[in-house]
Amino acid sequence: MTAPMIEGKQADSARRRERVLKAIDAALRSGEDITVSGLAREARVDRTFLYRHRDLLERVHTAAASPPPEGRQAAVTRASLQADLANALERNTRLTQRVRQLERRLSESLGDSAWADSGLGAPTDVDQLQRRIAMLEQELAEVRDQLDERTEELAAARGANRELTRALNQPAPPR
Repeated sequence: MTAPMIEGKQADSARRRERVLKAIDAALRSGEDITVSGLAREARVDRTFLYRHRDLLERVHTAAASPPPEGRQAAVTRASLQADLANALERNTRLTQRVRQLERRLSESLGDSAWADSGLGAPTDVDQLQRRIAMLEQELAEVRDQLDERTEELAAARGANRELTRALNQPAPPR
C-alpha cells in the first residue's frame, strides 16, 4: 500500500470514529435506547466497524448500561421485551439442565456413600472412571459455551454481511 492510501484509510477511520462518538453523545442526550445496530445506523458505519474497534464497542456498551437522564425513562419496546423473554427462557433451560446434572451427581454421591457405609465399597478403577467422566463433562460444558459464543459471533457477522450486501445492491441515491 502506498503512503497516500494508508493516510486516506486512516483519515476515513478517524471520520467514522468521530461520527460514532457523536452518535453516542446524541443517544445519551436524547435518552433513547442504545444498541450497536442503532448507533451504527445513526453514525452511518457498519456494525463490524464497532466490533473491530474495541474501545468504541466498550463505549457503546457503557452508554447502553448507563441510566437514562433525570426525569426520563428508557423506552421499552416489544423487541426488547421479546429479547428479554428469549434470554430468560434460555437461562431457564440452562438452569434446568444444571439442576438435573446436580441431582444426578447428588444421587450418585449418596449411592456411593450408602455403598461405602455397607462395607462393600466401590472398586478403585470405577472411582477413577467417575472422576474422568466428571472432568470430561466439565470440558464438554466449556466447549459448549465456546460454541455458543462462536455461534452468536457468526450470527452477528452474517447479519453485518446481509446489511452490507443489501447496501451494495441498492441503487445510489440521486444527487
